Amino acid sequence: MKRVLVFALTVSAVFCDRARSQDLPLESIRLPDGFRIELYARVPNARSMALSPNGVLYVGTRDGNGEVYAVTDADGDGIGDRVVTIVEGLNVPNGVAWLEGSLFVAETGRILRYDGIDEALDAPPEPVVVNDDYPTERHHGWKFIRFGPDGWLYANIGAPCNICDPESPFATITRIRPDGSGREIYARGVRNSVGFDWHPGTGDLWFTDNGRDRMGDDIPPDELNRAPEAGLHFGYPHCHGGDIADPEFGDARPCAEFTPPAQKLGPHVAGLGIRFYTGDMFPAEYQNQVFIAEHGSWNRSRKIGYRVTVVRLDESGNAVAYEPFAEGWLQGEGEWGRPVDVLVMPDGALLVSDDEAGAIYRITYEG
Repeated sequence: MKRVLVFALTVSAVFCDRARSQDLPLESIRLPDGFRIELYARVPNARSMALSPNGVLYVGTRDGNGEVYAVTDADGDGIGDRVVTIVEGLNVPNGVAWLEGSLFVAETGRILRYDGIDEALDAPPEPVVVNDDYPTERHHGWKFIRFGPDGWLYANIGAPCNICDPESPFATITRIRPDGSGREIYARGVRNSVGFDWHPGTGDLWFTDNGRDRMGDDIPPDELNRAPEAGLHFGYPHCHGGDIADPEFGDARPCAEFTPPAQKLGPHVAGLGIRFYTGDMFPAEYQNQVFIAEHGSWNRSRKIGYRVTVVRLDESGNAVAYEPFAEGWLQGEGEWGRPVDVLVMPDGALLVSDDEAGAIYRITYEG
């Protein structure tokens, strides 16, 4: 592993000013009335995001040279003005999370911790290995990590295949204590989740799951799932979408044995990062609703996804609608961007990362 020291790029040197978005057709993004999108920062291969209390945005990557970036907004104008490569040479550092002054970074087979990183962006400390006992298979091997309200660090372990019946701990969401101990499986039957969050009222875990490939254009759906307790099984590889038996593994266990999705998403839209909206900038009807970054299909005859959607919940926390919120990265059958993760900023703005355009966007409401 190599550390990159003093690899700071300032907005004046690289990104100029707000004109830096001229090479991105942001005018093609369609939003509800009153909303606006602008470029927050250019970050190569931008994937998962985590925000420190000091306002430093950390960004993981899946492609490239294993970089993790930090973005700062020193003048507080809502636009990132400095991008720093804090580390490179990691093994697919997709996942990033923050806890008590430390940045946690998930590689394919281990989780690292960088202590005091906010104050050492130009000279990052050597990492502490939190846990190096994760599978190293690369198929669905990239990790998404978040700290839950229980203080445990949650991480997905994707299935090492398109469709198979893998041994534990594959096809699960796991959790460990912050010191790396006590790993346990929280949810099973999860093919590949690359995004989860907790309901701000109930504390229930909600997560996306990417459905299997090669069953056709329109089945199975991707899923938004709800896990109010540990130990639930969500169907993979036997059942998809709550009611579609797998042609290879469906005979072994019926769909009735499993927890159905809270909301079926579009088939192959690749729903990734999710966040409950808890800010006070957007209109009241968005409060506590689920925003989902849809990375977009790769295996349909006609592409879908490549957008940010909203799943609306009723007062009981049940999903009642699934609708577009921001779309336009897909133009016909060609895309210029692919949303990966979403994050609610302290001022209520919504950030969206895009690994294809190498960008992070800021969505605001102006009324």
